[in-house]
Amino acid sequence: MTVPAVSVILPAFNRLRYLRSAVDSVFAQSFGDWEMIIADDGSDEETNAFLAELESRPKVTVIRLPHSGNPGTVRNAGARQARGRYIAFLDSDDTWLPQKLERQIDLLRHRKDRRWIYTGYLRIDDLGNALTVPSPVAWIPCRGAILEPLLRLEASVATAAVVVERELFMQVGGFDETLSMFEHYDLWLRLAQHSEIDLIDEPLTCLRSHESHYSAMGLPLLEGRRALLTKMRRHLTDPRLRRIVEQLYARNALNIASFHADTDRSTAMRAILDGLPGFFTNKDWWTGLPRVLLKVAVPRRALAVYRRSRG
Repeated sequence: MTVPAVSVILPAFNRLRYLRSAVDSVFAQSFGDWEMIIADDGSDEETNAFLAELESRPKVTVIRLPHSGNPGTVRNAGARQARGRYIAFLDSDDTWLPQKLERQIDLLRHRKDRRWIYTGYLRIDDLGNALTVPSPVAWIPCRGAILEPLLRLEASVATAAVVVERELFMQVGGFDETLSMFEHYDLWLRLAQHSEIDLIDEPLTCLRSHESHYSAMGLPLLEGRRALLTKMRRHLTDPRLRRIVEQLYARNALNIASFHADTDRSTAMRAILDGLPGFFTNKDWWTGLPRVLLKVAVPRRALAVYRRSRG
């Protein structure tokens, strides 16, 4: 069999109406030297019927997995079957513009020093129409040595926007399946330690916003971030980068403390103490600490009266 240039890894779990659009956007690519590997995370019968139809089409492979709900596990399963020199990621609710792969592969072939690349993106709604609401975070085009901008949360790299050399992806170990959240961000950090990145500063990737989009909030989000930052604290050796991580860890610990302050004050105090190593140069920590300590120290009844008075 001819080895394709690009292996498109598409994890799927139901959401058939979006999955169809994602698949169609791959077939509509102006660059045709690809294979598509759909890693299905235990979808329902309707989705499986669609996948069975796809299997009869050229260049499509379907891997059926028991449901795990772990994006890193599903993407890694697809990547292990990949044969292409490059790997591209596309989630089942996102889409690509027709020239995305062609533009990215052309740049990668001419820039041997950069082994992965991403594009700009635009947000689309449930029907695929562009959203006009401005993003709360300004887009900053980052290329080259991207590790520090990633750590500072200045660089925004969407999973569906990335193409990476398969050899590099395997070299860094793929997605960390122990992380239930931020597994993509963790991968970008490890890739950035081995290669500079290139960028096509155009919105060639479409990220869909919809009601069934997975989005963890509150404590699960904070705990997921703590797990990622804990891993980064263990592995980063550069003093400047470690300071950035310590500051991020301290800020996140304070947010966890604030979350627990109303219901579990001993856990809140432990979270504050957990963030102490990185608080010295963290202005956000100093300004936020009095508010959290006030929530911990003031009797709950007094806090309830205060909140009612403000309501």
